Amino acid sequence: MKADSSSPEETSETGSPHPPGPKFLLPQGHLELGSGLRRSIRWTCCPCIPQKSPLQTIGEEQTQNPYTELLVLKAHHDIVRFLVQLDEYRFASAGDDGIVVVWNAQTGEKLLELNGHTQKITALITFPSLEACEEKNQLILTASSDRTVILWDCDTGRQVRKVSCFQSTVKCLIVLQRLDVWLSGGNDLCVWNRKLDLLCKTSHLSDTGISALIEIPKNCVVAAVGKELIIFQLVAPTEESLEWDILEIKRLLDHQDNILSLVNVNDLSFITGSHVGEMIIWDILDWTMQACECNFWDPSPQLDTQQEIKLCQKPNDISIHHFTWDEENVFAAVGRGLYVYNLQMKRVIACQKTAHDSSVLHVAKLPNRQLISCSEDGSVRIWELREKQQLAVEPVPTGFFNMWGFGRVNKQASQPIKKQQENATPCSLELIGDLIGHSSSVEMFLYFEDHGLVTCSADHLIILWKNGERESGLRSLKLFQKLEENGDLYLAV
Repeated sequence: MKADSSSPEETSETGSPHPPGPKFLLPQGHLELGSGLRRSIRWTCCPCIPQKSPLQTIGEEQTQNPYTELLVLKAHHDIVRFLVQLDEYRFASAGDDGIVVVWNAQTGEKLLELNGHTQKITALITFPSLEACEEKNQLILTASSDRTVILWDCDTGRQVRKVSCFQSTVKCLIVLQRLDVWLSGGNDLCVWNRKLDLLCKTSHLSDTGISALIEIPKNCVVAAVGKELIIFQLVAPTEESLEWDILEIKRLLDHQDNILSLVNVNDLSFITGSHVGEMIIWDILDWTMQACECNFWDPSPQLDTQQEIKLCQKPNDISIHHFTWDEENVFAAVGRGLYVYNLQMKRVIACQKTAHDSSVLHVAKLPNRQLISCSEDGSVRIWELREKQQLAVEPVPTGFFNMWGFGRVNKQASQPIKKQQENATPCSLELIGDLIGHSSSVEMFLYFEDHGLVTCSADHLIILWKNGERESGLRSLKLFQKLEENGDLYLAV
């Protein structure tokens, strides 16, 4: 659903999803979206969602939600799957139309359009410049289903180099800055230098291909291939051997189904999540299993857990699509829910089993113990991690009622309740913001501290969500500066 089908494709629309800020004049061709229209978008475009849902809702007055204005950015013609931050004020987007677009995160202005791929883009990463290089141009690498990888200059829009010798689609890219090489993962694993020369490669690994790559110490990388993790070590040239080499060191076979997510957590651990809800934390040095969590459907056991488990046995309900983390916790997107796993306690400390109406695709940590998530249902939601208040223990009743037995404590009945309280999650995730502007699945997002939130979607749109209070202040400041320049500003005596 598009708000303005008559507007050109490379335009921006601005509006206010909530009514809190003052109205302001909009440029010609721009449109303001009221909260009523935004509510209708969700239900008009998602008729399959049942009316009765355990989904947590929030009222009109979202007092803790700062994103009260939006800019709708149009340039893509198909699903927008990837966003990457280039610097403090620019980001790039890419998707199934094969186009890369560079944007200004402050104004929403389209800066560059990079055309070179003939099919959908499958990976997008930044490519750091050399420290010794005088020209610090921002570079990016893109991979595509057309079996090519292109190195772009995002300052000029120039196509620097292109590689077309792949035997399969490259699904993931990673730069090892310390070794000044980059790796591509498809049906095999290839190592390249900065000039895009092939240094070495593995043999054919799998028809399904490598789905994710991360860097770990000792010149090693971890590759997710189906339900296996493969540890590879890069061997740099020496006096004895002038060639690069890549060696398979170990295979980790602990997952029961395909691995969907693989990330570094800290200097000590990395974490994986699978299609059937297995989360495993690994030691980053010796690759042993540190912890495993497979009960995301029931983090706080109830008196009858079998009924709960039977209701949630569909793999899609417990697939782990994405992780993020901070110093204390791992935040997991599991099926339609969000789970907070404490690394020290090695247990789930908070959860929202139904955070969205459909699968959660991306999650990120914000300042002030806040979390943001997006879903296939087209919504973006902001959460706050809060500690639960401990309930005071009720005293044993005495007097008249106790004399007749009403106050006696049944030790056998109290044992399951006590166990339930001990296993209950000590924190909660409270909904503080609901951003509804997309009409289809929201694939991912970026957070800019000064410029707001950027989301991309299967509806071909990018939305730049703005802090309404901050934007109103900036507009007022510009207005006063202009009045002062024109001599129209008079101080009241």
